[in-house]
Amino acid sequence: MQITPSLFIDEKEISESFIRASGPGGQNVNKVSTAVQIRFDILHSPSLPENVRARLLVMVRSRLTKEGVLIITARRYRTQDQNRQDARNRLAELIYRATIPLVKRIPSKPTRTSKETRLAAKARRSQVKQGRQNIRKDKEELS
Repeated sequence: MQITPSLFIDEKEISESFIRASGPGGQNVNKVSTAVQIRFDILHSPSLPENVRARLLVMVRSRLTKEGVLIITARRYRTQDQNRQDARNRLAELIYRATIPLVKRIPSKPTRTSKETRLAAKARRSQVKQGRQNIRKDKEELS
């Protein structure tokens, strides 16, 4: 499976199993195993460079088994072939996204206008809260 011009995943590294899909579909769903579950061992794949492997492990950590195997289940379509293609496309997309290094964010400074706006909002809020305070001093002076 070609991911990028320089990254190729061997078909032997991907194992497929066909399972019965859940949900509506009548006899078709009850009799035919159209859903596809593919497994890809991220930790032991010789095709993945270390930096891609590390990013991929972080990206899909919720879908990994304890052994580091990624499981993708596809049951969107009614045919095995379409579900198989869907699962492979999803795997390829995940690996492709892991090949793109994250750009480190450079923190920016707030502009003068944004600072002034924030301070003006704080002053307005302060005035609102001061308006809610008890007026005991004024009542005592009037008596």
